[in-house]
Amino acid sequence: MLAHILGIFSGFLAPAIMILVKKDSKFVLFHSLQALAWHFVLYIFIVGGVILAFASLIATAQFPPVDSKAAPPLAFFAVFGVVWLAAIAGGITNLLLAILYGLKANKGEWAKLPLLGEFVLKQFVFDKQRYS
Repeated sequence: MLAHILGIFSGFLAPAIMILVKKDSKFVLFHSLQALAWHFVLYIFIVGGVILAFASLIATAQFPPVDSKAAPPLAFFAVFGVVWLAAIAGGITNLLLAILYGLKANKGEWAKLPLLGEFVLKQFVFDKQRYS
């Protein structure tokens, strides 16, 4: 439960610490790896969006003379707005997933995140060659 709930405030740091501290428990490892994978995906999307926003700024910049009254690059503001809204949506999704899956972990459920849970369970938690 702590890996999910503390991930709201610390990002990938809390799940990574939980993996190191409780690596003997497959249940804790499963939920910690899910939280870590979720934060990794979230950060990849946010960083990709920021790179896209700055690339659009550079691509649409006209670099006018200092004394002219040139309009700001509109493409940058549109892309930046979309990236900002996507980051806010990612933060709200992070909050909801952390609470939901933290409560499920507290109840002892092996609840899997969509798309990530099955991958984590098969590749890292119950991989017979790695953990036998």
